[in-house]
Amino acid sequence: MSERATREENVDVVWSGDWVAERLGVALEGDGDLRELLGLALRRNPKRAHLLVSNVLGKHVPQRPSVVYGAGYGLGERVRALLGEEEARRAVVLGYAETATGLGHAVADGLRDAPYLHSTRRPVAGVAQAGGFEEAHSHATSHLLLPEDPELLAQGAEASTLVLVDDEFSTGNTVLNTIRALHELHPRGRYVIVALVDMRSPADRDRLTAFAAEIGARVDLVTRSTGTVTLPEGVLERGQALVAAQEAEAAREAGDASASAPPAAPAPAPVTRVGLAWPAGVPDGGRHGFTPAHRAALEAALPGMAERIADALGAGARQGRVLVLGFEELMYAPLRLGTALEETLGADAEVRYSTTTRSPVLAVDDPGYAIRTRLVFPAHDTPADGPGDRYAYNVAGAGFDAVVAVVDSTADTPELHASEGLLARLAAHTGQVLLAVVPSYTPTTPVQESAVLPEPLRGPDFSSYAPDDVGWLLQDLSDTELEAPTEEREEAIQSGGAHYAESLPVEYQPSAEYQALFSAALETSAARIARAVGTVTETVLAERGPRPVLVSLARAGTPVGVLMRRWAQHRHGLDLPHYAISIVRGRGIDATALRWLAAHHDPADVVFVDGWTGKGAITRELAAAIEEFEASGGPAGFDPEIAVLADPGGCVRTYGTREDFLIPSACLNSTVSGLISRTVLRADLVGPNDFHGGKFYRELAGADVSARFLDTIAARFDEVAGQVEDEAKELLAADRAPTWEGWAAVERISEEYGIHDVNLVKPGVGETTRVLLRRVPWKILAKRGAGADLTHIRLLAEQRGVPVEEVDDLPYSCVGLIHPRYTRGATGADGKAVKGA
Repeated sequence: MSERATREENVDVVWSGDWVAERLGVALEGDGDLRELLGLALRRNPKRAHLLVSNVLGKHVPQRPSVVYGAGYGLGERVRALLGEEEARRAVVLGYAETATGLGHAVADGLRDAPYLHSTRRPVAGVAQAGGFEEAHSHATSHLLLPEDPELLAQGAEASTLVLVDDEFSTGNTVLNTIRALHELHPRGRYVIVALVDMRSPADRDRLTAFAAEIGARVDLVTRSTGTVTLPEGVLERGQALVAAQEAEAAREAGDASASAPPAAPAPAPVTRVGLAWPAGVPDGGRHGFTPAHRAALEAALPGMAERIADALGAGARQGRVLVLGFEELMYAPLRLGTALEETLGADAEVRYSTTTRSPVLAVDDPGYAIRTRLVFPAHDTPADGPGDRYAYNVAGAGFDAVVAVVDSTADTPELHASEGLLARLAAHTGQVLLAVVPSYTPTTPVQESAVLPEPLRGPDFSSYAPDDVGWLLQDLSDTELEAPTEEREEAIQSGGAHYAESLPVEYQPSAEYQALFSAALETSAARIARAVGTVTETVLAERGPRPVLVSLARAGTPVGVLMRRWAQHRHGLDLPHYAISIVRGRGIDATALRWLAAHHDPADVVFVDGWTGKGAITRELAAAIEEFEASGGPAGFDPEIAVLADPGGCVRTYGTREDFLIPSACLNSTVSGLISRTVLRADLVGPNDFHGGKFYRELAGADVSARFLDTIAARFDEVAGQVEDEAKELLAADRAPTWEGWAAVERISEEYGIHDVNLVKPGVGETTRVLLRRVPWKILAKRGAGADLTHIRLLAEQRGVPVEEVDDLPYSCVGLIHPRYTRGATGADGKAVKGA
């Protein structure tokens, strides 16, 4: 964009510094467009009361993304012209956190071939610090340098130029501190300082000249505008007093407003998660370094990501005002998403860009003041310096039809989704909120092959569940042929030629009669299941709260995890994170998924969720897998206890009921589990640092009852709330130690029927259903007198020609026996069981 167009974008009748200038006598003087670039505001800061507010930085003032990016890119082109192509190729660009991270990145783009690094105030576990410095006037001082490549700042230092980028060059202290610290480690012959505005006094300019002579280096300066700020005597004290007076007045007005009857507030805007398909291996920014190769990969992916955002916007927003809102140091990724969205939507929409910030600034609703409105919300990235307030300026009251909030995955926390969090604050001031999460870059370590752990898959791209219902920690194998006929799978599994997780059974398509049975069972059991959901959720909240992270064992645990999440939201207003993870009997849990969870949540907050227990094999598998994971150096702190809806086997202490009854989600496969297959673990498809695999059966959408299952049960939550309260109190006070009664029964049955393999004995309604749907059943043991809970079992057994034997002294409603000596000759040509084999 031309400089003239940029200038026209910022022209206003009233200068946004008039309010401060009139009250404090602060004067801003400089070249022609200085006042178009800068406004003034006040902040509560013991070192500097005033704040220069840039109109083209994209931090405090929403601006067109192309204008913000063009300002930095143009400065980079000027640096490239100053250095020449050869020297520009050897340069390294360093930007300052938090306000100049995006600006510095755009400058690096303007140089074209220069790698980029920005300082950070977020320590990252396992990443060595390559340097640091202080920012004297800032509210948050410590800057860390955490390059993934420890040689980034050292390699060829004597022959390369270091380009330092900040939003303003006010006194020069920060830049001098940086150069002094880095020059002692890696001396260079040349430095270039880049800023939007140079506001130094003559004394400050002389000090930089003397410093350059002292270290024997050339120091150049490239800026957009030049000027000075004149501060009268006592301005700091007067500014602090003015801030205090304004805040006291705002508090009084808020009190008066709350005392009178407030107008009915409009319903908050919906919050929708949009999947970006961020390119694998591309960092979220320059915290650990960003190379020209990363730049090329991102450029290629930007149009597709912008299309995804555009598709998620409503028709009104696509032709209205859209704000792309970044997050503190995460400025470049949302900026580039904003520039791409600008191009995608074209002239029909008005796209703006800004970011949230740590910096507390006074808001005054006056056209002569740069910060008109302020949203306050809690930090949501677990900052090293502890919890505190964060801010979004000039968003409220700006008339945005939609806000696209862009955060990195480290910041996608319960605090972000809380009732007082950023998303809720935004929802009150716009018609639609989209949440786009960029995967936080994890630098490579000696034990990692991949620099980036992939982000969870979410609907509608993967599964028919809503994006917020569950994040699948799986890789998408939807285009891979994995299904095999049931008889072939059984023969391979029992002969030792294959593991059950290396292939998938052909998805069972229920008959009309069976589908009607499912519908009847759902209506009959909905209140019973709602009670169990409520009871197990209340137990988890009481013992593992206040904000547990639900991690379902895919796939049977996933519908239960979604229901637990909905109960917590419906009854307590809690927005609990929920993920689905793969565990495979005999192979353990997905260690890559555990590492992802540990990188984004406290392992102590993770609660594993499953649908029901049979004999307790998965309970034991999980405990052994967690122990092995920690012994191999994985993050410690995961609790292997599983929370289940039903625990007929007496295998766990956190459950909704210990009755063995029909849970309708056990009646079907993918069509009641978001159209997702059971998980797959095969060496040629899943590497040591990959998530386990799964398939999304989009073609079964016409038969999908996943949403119906959830909605039918959730509709009974209020009806059973009183019973849940009583049952949860009783359970919390009771002895819930596992009895392992089910395991003992399975061992007895295995020997009594001559099977001699507990893995072929599947106890309980849910496991027996799986035998009939996925394996080659031998016979079904049914508890004498069991009623409607076994209607679907008897129907399936009849369809497959499997005998049902009525027995006494069974701790379960039924037990499914897999054929103990299976070969293809053990069934007829139609796949039905043959007696006496």
